[in-house]
Amino acid sequence: MEQIIALLTLILLEVVLGIDNIIFISIVTSRLPESQQKKGRRIGLLLAMIMRLLLLTIISFILKLEGTLFTISSNEISGKDIILILGGLFLLYKSATEIYHKMEGDEQHAVDTSKVYSFGSAIGQILILDLVFSVDSIITAVGMVDELWIMYTAVVVSVGVMLLAAEPISKFVNTHPAFKMLALSFLLLIGVSLIAEGLAFHIPKGYIYFSMAFALLVDVFQMRMNRRKVKRDKKVERAKV
Repeated sequence: MEQIIALLTLILLEVVLGIDNIIFISIVTSRLPESQQKKGRRIGLLLAMIMRLLLLTIISFILKLEGTLFTISSNEISGKDIILILGGLFLLYKSATEIYHKMEGDEQHAVDTSKVYSFGSAIGQILILDLVFSVDSIITAVGMVDELWIMYTAVVVSVGVMLLAAEPISKFVNTHPAFKMLALSFLLLIGVSLIAEGLAFHIPKGYIYFSMAFALLVDVFQMRMNRRKVKRDKKVERAKV
């Protein structure tokens, strides 16, 4: 019974950690031709699963990543810390660049930048972040349970859930520009938290996910209000006619 509870808990945690992965994959693949977007999302998530499973087979190496490599201003930096810092910086760069193009880029510039994303470059970017999220995910799994079969099962099931959720989440994010901007802001927040964690400043994950959920709820309310306003305006126009 304890093993089943541990398995269910770990699956839930892996799915929650995977949401960040889905948002990033959705935004990167949205710059691909429409015919390649679905394929890109699936390959990205399958790569995430393969990477997690490979990392599970070398757990001893993953655990060594926790060992101190050098010290900066009394902060002990490990291999995991370096991966988190580099991943956070990459996430900050990508998110800030996307936000800039959305807010400041003109129409022609947007068309030009969309052509830069070849299928290979998109998968390459996804692979980089998959590595960052996978290390975090596997270390979480190792810290929670001892049985390898629980870890493997949790990874496979969670990626299966992510595959099912990727399409509706991607469609929703890409259909609503406000939510896409919100998703990019989430990625900025996650990038900052990764860097902070790499520098031994731990931000509780609950705070991050609560702020994301609260912002999402506010945006949902705003969207509903806008829809009602549009309906009222249409009724007024029809009444005038």
